[in-house]
Amino acid sequence: MSRAAARVPAGLLLAAALGAAGLPLPAQADIYSCVNARGQRLTADRPIAECMDREQQVRGADGSVRRILPPSMTAEERAAAEDRRRREQLEERTRRDAIRHDRNLLSRYPDIERHNAAREAALEPVRSAMQSTDKRMEELERERRQLREEAEFYKGRELPRSLRQKIEQNQVATQAQKDAMQSHQAENRRINASFDQELARLRQLWNGATPGSLAAPSSAAR
Repeated sequence: MSRAAARVPAGLLLAAALGAAGLPLPAQADIYSCVNARGQRLTADRPIAECMDREQQVRGADGSVRRILPPSMTAEERAAAEDRRRREQLEERTRRDAIRHDRNLLSRYPDIERHNAAREAALEPVRSAMQSTDKRMEELERERRQLREEAEFYKGRELPRSLRQKIEQNQVATQAQKDAMQSHQAENRRINASFDQELARLRQLWNGATPGSLAAPSSAAR
C-alpha cells in the first residue's frame, strides 16, 4: 500500500470499495478532519482534541463534507459571546418597544388638539387640589389673625392653655397646607414636563419621522 493510501481513513477506503462493487454502504460514523497548528492534516471518528481551537470538517462515509465544526470557545470567549447576544436582544426589544410606543402615540394623539385636551384633563385634578389648598390656607390665615387678637388681650401674661393649643394647632395645620401646596406644584410641573417631552416627540412623528427611528422614549410615566 502506498504512503498516500495509508493516510486515507479506512472508512473512506471501505466506502469506495463497496461503492465500486455496487454494494450498499454500511452505516458509518462521521469522520472529523482538520489541519493542526503544525500544518498536519488529522482525521478521527470523533472531534479532534488537538484542533479544538480551529475549524474541523465533518465528512460522511462517502467523503463529502456534511458540516463544519467551529472552533470551541474559551470560557472568556463564551462569556463575551453571551454578553453580546444579550446586548443584541436588549437592543432589539428596545427597538420594538420604541416602534410600538410611537405607533400608540400617533393613534392616541393624531393632532395637537387631542394632546392639549389630554394635558388639560391630566392637570384638572391637580389644579382643583391647589384651589382647595389655597382656600384652606386663607381660612387658617383668618383664624391666625383672630387668635393673635385674642392673644393681645393677655399681653404680658401667660396665655390660657386652650388659646395656646389653638395657636399651635393653627401653626401645624398651616404648615401641612404649605407642604400640600408644594406637593401639588411639583405634580403640576411633572405633568407639564411629561406632556412637553411627549409633544416634542409627536411633532417629529407628525412631520414624518418613522416610528422607532427617534431616540428611545423616556420611561417617565404620568
